[in-house]
Amino acid sequence: MPDWIGARVDAMEFIGGVPAFIAPDNPALIAQPDRYEPALGRTAQDFVCHYATAMLPARPRKPQDKAKAEVGVQIVERWILARPRHQRFFSLAE
Repeated sequence: MPDWIGARVDAMEFIGGVPAFIAPDNPALIAQPDRYEPALGRTAQDFVCHYATAMLPARPRKPQDKAKAEVGVQIVERWILARPRHQRFFSLAE
């Protein structure tokens, strides 16, 4: 959870703004899963209140909730990660 929230904070600082709505699929953020009204955990709720945004977690096994994000992942996998797939790397710097 700290990595997830830290990445969102870094992204918002880089962009210089806060989205009106966040649809995470990270179950660690949810204190009480429910199909219609999931309850956010305390840390996630504090994050949402601090940045004055809204967070509604994506439903499990419902790709229509995050279709645009999933397409972005697919593009990265096909066009960026596919190029070095036959190379071996022995350090992070490589």
